[in-house]
Amino acid sequence: MNKELYIKELGIALGRSGFTSMPERDGFLLVEYEGRPLCRVDATGSVFYHQDNVNTLDRESACRRVTDSAAIVQEYMTLLERAPVLQATGLNEPYRALVEFNGTVLAGRQTYHGAKFVTWDWSSNHTSLNQGNYYEENYVGAKQDFAVRSGLVPCERQFTPEQLIEIYQQCSYVAFSCELSREQEKAIQEIQDRIQELVPDYRERIMQSLDEYDSPGLELTM
Repeated sequence: MNKELYIKELGIALGRSGFTSMPERDGFLLVEYEGRPLCRVDATGSVFYHQDNVNTLDRESACRRVTDSAAIVQEYMTLLERAPVLQATGLNEPYRALVEFNGTVLAGRQTYHGAKFVTWDWSSNHTSLNQGNYYEENYVGAKQDFAVRSGLVPCERQFTPEQLIEIYQQCSYVAFSCELSREQEKAIQEIQDRIQELVPDYRERIMQSLDEYDSPGLELTM
C-alpha cells in the first residue's frame, strides 16, 4: 500500500468526520479534535496518543473513531491498489472491482477528493452494469449494501438507517435522563460511534427527525 496516498486519504476521511488533520510530520498524521491535539497515526494505521489528550469519555470516543477510520481506510486503500480495473460497456470512469459475488460487484476509485464506491449488478452476459447504488465516500455503507444485494447477508438481519437513527436517539435519551455507571456510558457511546460509521449523515437525519416529530425529550449528542 502506498503510504503517502494512505495518509492523504485518511486525512480526507477524518476531515469528513469532524477532525482536523495537521500536515504530516515525521511520517505521522497529526489529528486534532475540537481544537486540541488528540492523537497521531502512522502509515501502518497505528494510533498513538498521550493520556492527557484522551481524558474524557468524549475524547476516548473520538480516539476510537480515529482508530476505526484508520483501519477502514487501510482496508479499502489496500484493495484499491490490488484490485483489477473494472471493464464494462459504457463505463468511462476508472473503477476497480473490489469484490464480486452472485452477479453483484462492489467497485471503488480514487479521486482527488477521496475514494468513492458503488455497487452494480452485471447484465448482458457480464458485459455491462446497471442499477448503481452510489455511496461516494461511504465504504462501510457500500460494503453493507453489497452484502445484502449479493445475497451474502439476508436483508432481514440488517437494521435500516431509520432504525439505526432511532436506536441512536434512544441511547441519547438514556444517557441524558438516567444515572449510569462509567461502563454503561462507555457502552452507549460505543453503540453511537458504530451508528455514526454506518450512517454518515446521521446528524442531518436526527435533526430532520426532531423537526418532524418535535420530540423535546430527545437530545442530539455527539
